[in-house]
Amino acid sequence: MFAKTKINQLELKNRFVRSATWEGLADPDGSCNDEIANLILELAKGQVGMIITSHTYINQNGQAGIRQLGIYSDQLIFSYIEMIKKVHREGSKIMMQIAHAGARASVELIKSQPLGPSSLEIKNGLNCREMTKKEIFQTIEDFKKAAVRAKKAGFDGIQIHAAHGYLLSQFLSPFFNKRNDEYGGSIENRTRFILEILCAIRSELGQQFAVLIKLNSDDFMKGGFTAPEMVQVSAMLKSAGIDAIELSGGTGLSLSKYSSSRLGEIDSQEEEAYYSDAAKLYKEKITVPLILVGGIRSYEVVKELVEKKRADYISLSRPLIREPGLIKRWQLGNTERATCISCNQCFVPIRAGKGMYCVMESINQVV
Repeated sequence: MFAKTKINQLELKNRFVRSATWEGLADPDGSCNDEIANLILELAKGQVGMIITSHTYINQNGQAGIRQLGIYSDQLIFSYIEMIKKVHREGSKIMMQIAHAGARASVELIKSQPLGPSSLEIKNGLNCREMTKKEIFQTIEDFKKAAVRAKKAGFDGIQIHAAHGYLLSQFLSPFFNKRNDEYGGSIENRTRFILEILCAIRSELGQQFAVLIKLNSDDFMKGGFTAPEMVQVSAMLKSAGIDAIELSGGTGLSLSKYSSSRLGEIDSQEEEAYYSDAAKLYKEKITVPLILVGGIRSYEVVKELVEKKRADYISLSRPLIREPGLIKRWQLGNTERATCISCNQCFVPIRAGKGMYCVMESINQVV
């Protein structure tokens, strides 16, 4: 778990990844600041090999939430530079996750109707209008420019967010995508948008810059994206030159009982690694390095996933909110399971505009 490996040209000091996690700490314009830099620095000091920033919106109609990081303008580049330098001094690598919320964009923040692959209205859920081809082409350009800005800031690579019911995940999913043109219908057509984004980034930044993607293993909803389709999409991404794929799942809709951040304490190792079956399916067909996230809490499970070649890298989100030093603790020999209880209380202060922290840890410290 602590051997050096490579993704593209990046040498990583271990197999642990901080999965993109919405910090809710950015300045109003999406700029990075000292609060975020210090939080990310603690992860680097905690020996996380590769840190992925929270979903960073590539244009202003793609913003999902309050105090979300942005990369829609050249003016934002400078705000990231010092944070990246701090991470590099600790020997870790850092990637920017670039994203567009699509139908999940915040109406209050973007001041317009959200965009999606198709018009959709779900009571107490989503309301969006269908993107025009012109808007699709502009969004491809915006993803490319975002990747260029990330490189200029000093990031080691980028991760395209195509999971969790955000825009690119919506295009992949037949539940959201009812289009009748070349961006809808067959799985090849539903993948076209993502492949064109990847091609645009590669044409601008070349083959040596690390480009990752986050995909759903399954939408876990009737009529949604499925695990067999995930394998098909992964094969297309492999052919297009993706460097690594992170598997997650769920869409954030109440229609699905399996959200990307499942609620409820994980009582046994058998309940961990939500997407291990999908990972097995992936590994039977795809050779691109696999990053696996979702419900992983025990070092023994981590070792088993890697030793049995279910995953190449292990990605953690909520456990690192509570214990930013978890990886260092494991490396030093204390391999007790992560103390995160999956209560999702960490989302409460984020949505209130106060930023991310473990509420239960704060309560314990007071007691």
